[in-house]
Parts: sequence; structure tokens; C-alpha cells
Amino acid sequence: MQTAIPCAVMRGGTSKGLYFAAADLPADVAVRDRVLLAAMGSPDSRQIDGMGGADPLTSKVAVIGSPTRPDADVDYLFLQVVVDEARVDPNQNCGNILAGIGPYAIEHGLVPARDGATEVRIHMVNTNSLAIAAVATPGGKVEYEGQARIDGVPGTAAPIPLDFRDIAGSSCGALLPTGNARDIFLGIEVTCIDNGMPVVLLRAADLGKQGNETPAALEADATLTQKVEAIRLAAGRAMGLGDVANKNVPKMCLVSPPVHGGAISTRTFIPRRVHTSIGVLGAISVATACALPGSIAAAFVDGSAGGRRKLDIEHPTGFFTVELETAGSGNAFAVTRSSLLRTARLLMRGEVLVPSSIWPGRR
Repeated sequence: MQTAIPCAVMRGGTSKGLYFAAADLPADVAVRDRVLLAAMGSPDSRQIDGMGGADPLTSKVAVIGSPTRPDADVDYLFLQVVVDEARVDPNQNCGNILAGIGPYAIEHGLVPARDGATEVRIHMVNTNSLAIAAVATPGGKVEYEGQARIDGVPGTAAPIPLDFRDIAGSSCGALLPTGNARDIFLGIEVTCIDNGMPVVLLRAADLGKQGNETPAALEADATLTQKVEAIRLAAGRAMGLGDVANKNVPKMCLVSPPVHGGAISTRTFIPRRVHTSIGVLGAISVATACALPGSIAAAFVDGSAGGRRKLDIEHPTGFFTVELETAGSGNAFAVTRSSLLRTARLLMRGEVLVPSSIWPGRR
């Protein structure tokens, strides 16, 4: 016997995952996690017995429910299902999967569609912060086809602008979790920052790298990966995240001078695999560091902080453009707005099946 659970499979940005209504999953977190591990086929490096794609970018879950704050239309809980461990990590947001929340909410009647475009105010439960998605809804129907192109996804699709509010320090409690624009861990100078995603920026050159290596080449360098992980553990404690050995944050981002005309070049550990592009909120944190005087990223970027700027963050498969509005400097430096463009596509809807021995379903 198996239990059938309604779900949708969606591409959000450069990620892909299962989207569930909160009411369709077990209320008990431990049981819910076992259900999601079975649905994805974890732990298994191939995820052959589930819906996962054997990569962190395709082993993601969105849980959507009624809003628990008055300024939101829906709640969105992101869960990272670890590929090769029996672990579901709730300790971060995912801005790519976020891109599918607006279309999902409209498709499922959680938000009434308007003719033209529909704004969906999304409570990101993981960090108790707010994002606003503008979804194309001509004739009151979600439009997935369009001319917007994002690097890391073939073809084009309808644009989904995302506007982020109150995300500075959303995981660590402060934009600069250590109180410093620069710190040193294990002899390596870094910038620790949290504007929606805790990120530790390191100069690629300080680790003996050019910064334009492929993700596979970086992952294959055992000396590098061990050093990066050791710095991550030390930085995590200094950022107020505690022991991060079994957490997917902070992300580690190697930065170097741009090679394709962008603001900065990046290679991001998430945290042990290397991202084939860069995460949405990770890109926002990197862009913020670029605008922050005194950070190690600011040295690669022309111009001073303050005002409205577009920053093209280079990654292994192209660019990620982030628009920032900042004000002040030093201890008064603040990000007043962060926005960017994503796309999404509904791939499948139906039911995912898990063994009834794990969860017999609601009775």
C-alpha cells in the first residue's frame, strides 16, 4: 500500500522541486520529514527511488499555506531535502523555488487573479520575511510563456519580478553578523554578510584559485573543499548560527575579478557541492557586499555605496542581475530595497506516492 499526496512539480528559477499544500502533509515535523525523504528518494546519491534529481538544486520542497502574518497572502516554508543524507534542512530560504510560489498560489485559488498581473505577498517562513512576486495573469490565468531569459535555464518564459522587504539579517539578526566588514578565519580574510542568505565571501586567489574554475574542478580539489568547510564551521559560529556542520548555511562564495563585464565573479559552495549558477538570495547578499564599503567584494566594484544600482553577478553559467537601493555608510549602511527577475514553469501536477508504512495519510 502507498499513500498518495497531492503535489505539483515546478521549476522555480534555476531550481526544481515539489510544491505541497501544508494541509496535505503530516503536521508532525518528524513524520513530515520522513515523507519528504521518501518522496525525493533520499538518502541515495542517485535518488533513484524518488522524485529527486540527484542534485541539491532538484531536491527541494515548498510548503504553501494560509498566511500567519497580516501583510502576507500566503506562507511559504522552504525545505532542502539532502540528497545523500536522511536529513531535511529548514534553516534557509530559497529564492529560486520562491519564484514558483506566486503561480502556485494563484493556480490553487489562494490568491484571486487579476487581469494583467497579480501581486502575491509571500511570507518566507524560514526567516519571517516578506517577498512580493508579480505574476503575469492575462485574462485572470497564470501565463508561463514569455520573453524573459535567465541564465541557467534554456529558452524564455514569462517574467516574475521579485521584490524583497526586511530581509537584512533575516537568519543572523544583522546584515553584518560579526559586526565587521572583514574577519579572518584560519588565516583567510572574509566578509560575512546576511541580506536574505548568510554568505561568507572569500577571495579565490587567497585559496590558490583563479575564480573561473568549473564547479566540478573545485569539488574535485579535496584540499580546497576541506579548507572551505573548516572556514565555514568557524564563520558559522561567529555569525551566531552555532554548529553548522549539519546545516546548509552559511554558503561559501569564492569571489574574483569579473571576466565577462559583470561586477564580480563567483563560485558558491552550497555548502559542499558547488552551485552551477548562484542562488537568488545568495546573489543578493553578494551584491550587497559589493556595495558595502570595506568588504572584500567592494574592491572589485567601481563606484561608492548609496543610491540605486544594478549589479551583474557572474556565475558559472552566466549572470544574475540584482537591483539594490542602499543608503548610508559604515555602521549606518542599510539596504532599503532588493529586487530581481526570475521565471517559473509548472511541469506536472498530480500525486506523489510514499509507502504507507511511513505515513498512512489522514484519516
